[in-house]
Amino acid sequence: MQPLDRTFSVAPMMDWTTRDYRAFARTLTRRVLLYTEMVTTGAILHGSPRSRFLGHEAVEHPLALQLGGSDAGELAECAAIAEAWGYDEVNLNVGCPSDRVQNNLIGACLMGHPEKVAAAVRAMREAVSIPVTVKCRIGIDDQDEDADLERFIATVADAGCDTFIVHARKAWLEGLSPKENRDVPPLNYPRVHRLKAGHPELHIGINGGIKTLDECREQLERVDSVMVGREAYQNPWLLAGVDAALYGEPGPAESRHAAARALRPYIARRLDEGAKLNHLTRHLLGLFQGQPGGRKFRRHLSENAHLEGAGLQVFDDALGLVAEREPAAVA
Repeated sequence: MQPLDRTFSVAPMMDWTTRDYRAFARTLTRRVLLYTEMVTTGAILHGSPRSRFLGHEAVEHPLALQLGGSDAGELAECAAIAEAWGYDEVNLNVGCPSDRVQNNLIGACLMGHPEKVAAAVRAMREAVSIPVTVKCRIGIDDQDEDADLERFIATVADAGCDTFIVHARKAWLEGLSPKENRDVPPLNYPRVHRLKAGHPELHIGINGGIKTLDECREQLERVDSVMVGREAYQNPWLLAGVDAALYGEPGPAESRHAAARALRPYIARRLDEGAKLNHLTRHLLGLFQGQPGGRKFRRHLSENAHLEGAGLQVFDDALGLVAEREPAAVA
């Protein structure tokens, strides 16, 4: 099996990194590693149909499934199901700070239980041949020292995990909302850099607050990979430069319009399956960010895509509100 190239990935984000967003992302980049939203073990084991949680298209690869859970047996079973469904990696969420997942011992609260995470990783690795990785924070609550992070990483690494993606903010499990936990705790990139320096044998990726490809390059001098979240969603055109900048290969999109047109067959098929246009086009609202006509594009979709019977004509009309620039002349 060819090892996954994790140089750049898009973070798992609830309600955002859906299969429709991931199909759109592939009109912009071939190489970026994409992640699903977090899916709980309960949803996979007891939800129906299973395709609602695990369905994806071949074009989405390389693709990782992020799992939420803490029971080693259930996580191992879900990891095996993920491999059977064709995912390239299974990732354990040890970073989400929401109350809902805390109450079920899912997410960032697991940083306080490294032995439990280690047991889960060990069971998952025994169940699959695809990589098992962990996404975590730099700390939680009063566990806010290099030594606390080191203890967690070392314990889980001893169970066989060799890849960690570290959100460079601590999580306050009490006192801050999930939204505040994405912004209020200060970024601490140096702690992640020190973690990597102390563990050259591990793959250490960094996540949190990264917005430009120049920032990605700077981070890649200190860590093994970068993961970008909100910026990759709200300003998706960022992805169009990743293949060339970080992989030395041309990306699939010659222009923003070309990327939008490339998604038309997918939108048409999903509409035929009964999907609503606004559920598909909401992921494209940032495509023309900062471009003349971009605001009109967003407004037209926001005002019309949710209407009963809205179809490709609404999408085409919105595209028509943004002037398509001619390619720059070659001197």
